[in-house]
Amino acid sequence: MIKRSVSEYIKTCMSEYFSVAVFGPRQCGKTTLIRELFPDFSYANLEDMNVRNLAKNDPEEFFTRFPEPVIIDEIQRVPELLSTVQVRIDSNKKKGQYIITGSQQISLKNSVSQSLAGRIALVQMQPLSMAELKASNIELDRDTQLASGFMPYLFAEQGHKPFEYYRNYVQTYLEKDIAQIGAVQDLMRFENFMRLLAGRTGQLVNNSALSGEVGVSSTTIGSWLSVLEASHLVFVLRPWYENRTNQVVKTPKVYFCDTGLASYLLGIETPEQMQRDPLMGNLFENLVVSEALKARYNSGAEPDLYFFRNSKGLEIDIILKENRLLNLFEVKSGKALNDDFTKNMQKFRELYSSYTTNGSVKGTVIYSGETYKSYKDFAYVNFHQTSDLFAPKTEPFVLRF
Repeated sequence: MIKRSVSEYIKTCMSEYFSVAVFGPRQCGKTTLIRELFPDFSYANLEDMNVRNLAKNDPEEFFTRFPEPVIIDEIQRVPELLSTVQVRIDSNKKKGQYIITGSQQISLKNSVSQSLAGRIALVQMQPLSMAELKASNIELDRDTQLASGFMPYLFAEQGHKPFEYYRNYVQTYLEKDIAQIGAVQDLMRFENFMRLLAGRTGQLVNNSALSGEVGVSSTTIGSWLSVLEASHLVFVLRPWYENRTNQVVKTPKVYFCDTGLASYLLGIETPEQMQRDPLMGNLFENLVVSEALKARYNSGAEPDLYFFRNSKGLEIDIILKENRLLNLFEVKSGKALNDDFTKNMQKFRELYSSYTTNGSVKGTVIYSGETYKSYKDFAYVNFHQTSDLFAPKTEPFVLRF
């Protein structure tokens, strides 16, 4: 079994809080990990109709059947159970008694935060990372990794076909998750929206343009994007800017949590297709940004990830903010060293010198080639090492290999 990097953070939270909520996309491994970490806990799956009805109709009897410490799976099915959890925490005051999981966050995160404020730690779990795969001696080439994605099921045993897996994944998501929350009335248009959004991964969110292509209002597009965010299938990267400037783009970019899902939605089935596809570069950027996010979440750190673009076309793919200092990263799918890759980082440093680090490395290019600790004042790092670049540091930023 592949060891999950977020394990230590979850165990730390359980020792410090009365309860822990683990959110993440469906099938990212939440239940498997939690049951592995806490095998002696009671386990209640609210997807089971009988268990769900018991939780709804008689919560006290529910906890008689599933006594603490307990894992409550898919809490979004009975969010009202959180009120009972709050009462029991306040009467018991014993830490590490409840773990709840959820794959659909619409209104749920607010419910958790309100009902269990000060009593709960929120953990964001993601699909597998390249670092986790590498620790299990799995390292795929660029195009295979982009097309395959990172869902644990695909690596549980050999022989699974990613394209078929994601076809079933999307179908289940539409018929089960979306149908349950009732936030989407036209599933066919919503699926088309997902496919069009995959074609815009790594690009600025433009609700008006999507509205025209999908045939719904801009408001509906915004609502549907929120649904995908709440389901943890996509995330947005916010722009970095100073309050005093009006010359920078302030619209976020959109990315998918898993490149395999985005590849399926684009109809990319094989590594050979990926290599030829005009959107391969966008998907590669998606992979790197999502890996950076995993590195932050898996250690319990705030993401603190941004991008930059101004009206003159100057763009930085990823900015990691540490305190007030900004670490700059450019993402390129190619394998060759190229001075052009670093020009934007150099210009940004000239414009915002008070925000950038003064170390020997002025910025980092994440690409498909070999790692060079320093090349003309910039680092070139192979994309398989992305996690090393973004894992939180307790000391000033120093690039290590």
